[in-house]
Amino acid sequence: MDVVEYRLNELSRISGVSTRNIRAYRERGLLDPPRRQGRSAYYNDFHLAQLDTINQLLRRGFSSAHIAEFFASMRAGADLADILGLQRSLFTAEDGRDETLSAGRDLDLDPSSEEAGELVAYGLAEVVDGRVVFLDPSIAEIVGRAADPMLYIRAIVRIVASTRRDVDTLAGVVADALQECIEARFGRDRTPDPLEMHRMVQDYRELANRLVARHLDEALHAQVSWWRGEVPVDRSAPPRPVHGAN
Repeated sequence: MDVVEYRLNELSRISGVSTRNIRAYRERGLLDPPRRQGRSAYYNDFHLAQLDTINQLLRRGFSSAHIAEFFASMRAGADLADILGLQRSLFTAEDGRDETLSAGRDLDLDPSSEEAGELVAYGLAEVVDGRVVFLDPSIAEIVGRAADPMLYIRAIVRIVASTRRDVDTLAGVVADALQECIEARFGRDRTPDPLEMHRMVQDYRELANRLVARHLDEALHAQVSWWRGEVPVDRSAPPRPVHGAN
């Protein structure tokens, strides 16, 4: 199969990364070297996948040094779960929005308050120039439009505190499933092509997010219905099958 290759300007246009940044990533060891023919350099889809991963990690707050270590571990064949940091990153939403600090929103919240301390401790906010700023613009938008933002903030802290350990455990289950899939397909002693591995991780991330979101939505609907007195919830009963299932 022919390998599609790109010149630097083409790679920049397709990836949305400036040629200057691509050169900088290459110099810092983040991006693998291109194929050279004479004085010309040629990149391929693997470099595109690397740039996509670099952008995602930068949006999540990783430094260039951390990302360089990430790719160095991949090249050295380190353990998959350690390489990908799945314990923390599998359930990060991928909705195409920039989640940098500049997209955050100031909160009318005392930085020295208990709530602010908890938000910062959970990695949901930072204190910038004496102001508490949410790191996730979606959360900031929801809290910002609330009639009583403090009630929402307390709910966020409660939800995170109650579910954080379970989410970490669930992420470990998904990481183990991904590891087993890769070993079954490629063998224990072989690391898949980084582009192939990137695609598999994206697939498992999306599957996990959709499955968890669907189950949470159904369970929340049942709980709210019970709270409103519409449908009794039997907590001891086994999960009901989804309608239409065989």
